[in-house]
Amino acid sequence: MCAVSTGQPPQHVCSTFGLKDVEPIPLGADWDGGWLCGDVVLSPVADHARAAWSAKVRETLSVDGVRLARPVRSTDGRYVVSGWRADTFIEGSPEPRHDEVVSMSGRLHAATAQLDKPRFLAQPPVAPWAEVDLFAAADRAAWEPTPLRSARGAPGLDSLTPDRQRSMDMIGSLSTLRKPTTSPDQLVHGDLFGTVLFAGSLAPGITDITPYWRPAAWAAAVAVVDAISWGGADEELVVRWDELPEWPQMMLRAVLFRLAVHVLHPRSTEAAFPGLARTADIVRMMV
Repeated sequence: MCAVSTGQPPQHVCSTFGLKDVEPIPLGADWDGGWLCGDVVLSPVADHARAAWSAKVRETLSVDGVRLARPVRSTDGRYVVSGWRADTFIEGSPEPRHDEVVSMSGRLHAATAQLDKPRFLAQPPVAPWAEVDLFAAADRAAWEPTPLRSARGAPGLDSLTPDRQRSMDMIGSLSTLRKPTTSPDQLVHGDLFGTVLFAGSLAPGITDITPYWRPAAWAAAVAVVDAISWGGADEELVVRWDELPEWPQMMLRAVLFRLAVHVLHPRSTEAAFPGLARTADIVRMMV
């Protein structure tokens, strides 16, 4: 039975999703700390509004050549119950198939282009600085005239470690290379690297959508920056996708975003910096 234990979904959550007689199995990072209960995954939710939005979108979204985890509603129709969501299980795990991720990004964002901007994406980051506010501030840093202006007051900015200070310096330098862009903003999944599931010849799978309101090519660029920085991808990955709209500027803003995350996020480690610095140098040569 689904019983109360450290990290496990509480029994009343299991019952509300109709899973009270199922033994939960931990799935780990591939499902954001989710637990497999039969053919349903229960996952903890960091932000209720975003989780409910993602579930509602994934309930009906159709993407060519993509397997989507569909939400499972509770017995009373809710998407989120006491900080937990439920989704259909899809087979697979992350693999270094970086070009396939970028290709899938194009198909996914052709489908999400029809979606309206969620109200929560228009809200500025505010104290007490939950994780979602840190990512929002990092996102804005890549686009706002004064990088990290939206992050003023964020914890830790007054006492940066050497690697975070170097990231700050890179942000200041790289931001001078920005040029105006004309690509339209739309709803994109801004965290594709390491979250796309592969299983042999099956279509790639997505368990969630992390929403941002940016150009589609920017979301692909973030995946490329992550793949080169931390996924062992070769530098030619950048060249292979250089036909995407305004690619050098999208890559520039993607690396600015990741540098800002490194500055702001308390769990970003010193070990994350060297790969990111290498990618920043590659991007500098592009623009």
